[in-house]
Parts: sequence; structure tokens; C-alpha cells
Amino acid sequence: MSVVIPCRNDAALLEACLLSLARQTVPPREIVVVDNNSSDASAEVARRFGARVVYEPVAGIPAAASAGYDAAAEELDEVSVIARCDADCVLPADWIARIREAFAADPQLEVLSGPGVFYGLPRVPALLLSRLYLGSYYLAMGAALAHWPFFGSNLALRAGSWREVSGEVHRNDAQMHDDVCLSFHLGQGRRCRLDPNLVVGMAPRAVQSRTGLALRFRRAFHTLAGHWPGEYPWVRWSRRFRGRAGAAAAPARG
Repeated sequence: MSVVIPCRNDAALLEACLLSLARQTVPPREIVVVDNNSSDASAEVARRFGARVVYEPVAGIPAAASAGYDAAAEELDEVSVIARCDADCVLPADWIARIREAFAADPQLEVLSGPGVFYGLPRVPALLLSRLYLGSYYLAMGAALAHWPFFGSNLALRAGSWREVSGEVHRNDAQMHDDVCLSFHLGQGRRCRLDPNLVVGMAPRAVQSRTGLALRFRRAFHTLAGHWPGEYPWVRWSRRFRGRAGAAAAPARG
């Protein structure tokens, strides 16, 4: 399993993230840090921890994450796994082990995702803010997608699955939420799972300013609109229910 981390000017936070990866009970095959035009020491920090640094000149998380998946997939077979977190994540020591076990136990599983909890805040406010922030994300995007969305800070997918959609995702649109875009292209008709117990730590930057929250809302609407009208919510819900009906009508195999 390889780990991809998009990064732009996050040297200090990246160091904490890589330190948590260095403490994993099961080490990754490799760590790919995507330097998205950083002007700080992010690339130097990554190399100090033994990560492979990939430079992506196109600004934005969609381009950086896609470049990371591409780089990791070059070295992996179809069923191998690419995990993804953000540079401001702190990962529990069994994060890689639990992802590996989940994919090993279910050969049909293509995508696994889990939530996060804000760190650096008192415990109770951190839990409440995390649940409010991610709960709103899951409910709103779940209604639009007709299934639970992936969460880019805590995500893993098969290398072969990424290759199938790598030419379809909006990798050069910096205003897209890359995890929601990937949810549109991979989340329906495939075996994907949300594990509420697979939790990572994440910096509370998303909720520390009105500007940051407003930017995330604008990007959310932009991401949805970028997939419409072909993927309107009622189109996806209808497709989902037709798929269930077809599965129920299929003859049993002895």
C-alpha cells in the first residue's frame, strides 16, 4: 500500500503527519508527497522522512491529488491500495494496518473512507465541531450523490479503480472538491464502504474562519454543478433503486 499526501506550503503540519506515518504498526510501501508549488520547506521535510516528492505545477488539490494517485499507481498492480490523507492530518498508529485488513478481507472492495476529528481543541468542542462539520458534509453530499461521499483526508482506493476513472475526474479545476468529484465517478455501482471507526486527526482550519467555510460551500456547489445535469440527484437515486430492483429480480445462483 502506498500513501499519497497533497501539500502546498504546509511544512510544519506535514512534518507531524509524516511523523505519525513513521509510527505506523505496518509501514507503507512508499509515501508520495505532491509538492503543489510550495514556497516553503515542504519538499525538504518530505525527503527527510524518505518520501518520494512529485511536483505538480497546476494549482489546486484536484491536480495535486490526481498527480499523487498517478505516481503511486505506476508502481502498483490493479488490486494494490493507494491511501490518501492531507498534510494537516495526524494518523492513528494502526491506520495503515486497518485499511490493509479491510481490503484483504473483502477482495471486491474498491474504496474505503472514514471520518476525522479536529485536534488542537478541547475534547468536547472538538468532537461537537467535528460531528457538525462532517455530519453536514455527509448528509448534504450523500443526498446529492445517492450514497455516502468519500472524505479526502481519510481515503483509500484500489490502484486499478483509480486507473479506470483517472481520465474522467476534473483534475485541473482547482475549485472542485476532489473527494466529491471522485465520489461521483467511483461511488455508484461499485463496492465502497464508509467505516465510522476509521478516524484520523485533522487540523481545525476548515472551521476557524467564515472565509474558509464560505470557500468550502462555494466549492461544494461548484462541484455539484460541474456534474449536472447528467448526475442530478434524482438521476442518481433512480439509478440506485433500479440497480436494487435488478439485483432483487436476478435468479439465485446455486
